[in-house]
Amino acid sequence: MFSQFETWYRDRHEYARKWKDRTGGKVFGCFCSYVPEEILVAANILPVRVLGSHEPQDVTEQHLFGMFCPFCRDVLAQGLKGRYEYLDGITLAQACIHLRQAYRAWEENVEHPFSYYLPHPMHVASPHAVPYLKEELKNFRKAVEEHTGVTLTDEDLDRGIRILNENRAAMHDLYELRKGPAPKVSGLEAMWVTVSSTWIDKEEHTAEIRRVLAEIDGRDKDFGEGTRLMFVGSENDDTDFLGMVEMVGATVVVDDHCTGTRYFWNQTPEMDDRIEAIAKRYVERPACPAKDHVVRTRFPHILKLAQEYDVAGVILIQQKFCDPHETDMVPLRSFLEENGFPCLFLEFDVTVPMGQFRIRVEAFLEMLMEEDLF
Repeated sequence: MFSQFETWYRDRHEYARKWKDRTGGKVFGCFCSYVPEEILVAANILPVRVLGSHEPQDVTEQHLFGMFCPFCRDVLAQGLKGRYEYLDGITLAQACIHLRQAYRAWEENVEHPFSYYLPHPMHVASPHAVPYLKEELKNFRKAVEEHTGVTLTDEDLDRGIRILNENRAAMHDLYELRKGPAPKVSGLEAMWVTVSSTWIDKEEHTAEIRRVLAEIDGRDKDFGEGTRLMFVGSENDDTDFLGMVEMVGATVVVDDHCTGTRYFWNQTPEMDDRIEAIAKRYVERPACPAKDHVVRTRFPHILKLAQEYDVAGVILIQQKFCDPHETDMVPLRSFLEENGFPCLFLEFDVTVPMGQFRIRVEAFLEMLMEEDLF
């Protein structure tokens, strides 16, 4: 039932190349989930999230410090190895210093006809955040228009907003199927859906979700017997790890990371000023910890997800050396455990030590079952 999403997940580059051949359109690599895709889609550009390959590499050492997070080094390696040669442009909305450096190194060493660094407010709780981002989005819109030779009208922006909102709504409907005591969707299947949404044509992706939703009531399989878990933390698109967690007796029912719910959770509102509406959406979305200060707005959001999806425990995932999440992990763990949600902390590298992690996950599940008995 979810085979198309699995294929899209595994064949991301092939899909983008075929999309270019089929449509004649441009493909832009997006280094962060804060890139305003509505503007790109309005300009008939396919946004493609630049991700790593989970393979060891030795090409980034002269460009990035070894103490930079493995995800950022893996991302840069993909560009240096030519795996995104089909991109017509790259763009980054201001992110953590590690990802910013990966973007700059890519920009200097991989040739593309278009690159754009989009300043984004890091203090998203500030009353000045939306007005600030609105002005930056005007500049981004102008740069896209100049590059494509197309002036974006309000109708174009409405189309981009509608396409993104429809996709977000479809993924919400899919996640609703994971709330009940017998989820119809496994965590692995949900990851195929959410991660692939970051590079598949949004209308095509939405249509496939709707097809699955129309057929899923007749599905015999459910995932109600596993211990209900939540994933929280750094970027995580590691299907092998998630598959292992579900294989040893868990069901991952919800998440909070940038290739999961944080990417699609809120809609762009309907407003007369379309650019302001887009700015409002990206400022008010569930925050990345790099932008979630001085007040941590994400903690109550994560707690609400844990409660609504009735999870028994939380696996906290941090990319090694990820400064924003490293700053968050200690207080977040205390916050969740004080509210009744036990946590297991795991530190990820480019490759995951599956055997060691399996032992730790199994021990965590045993602890949760013992607590449930008493």
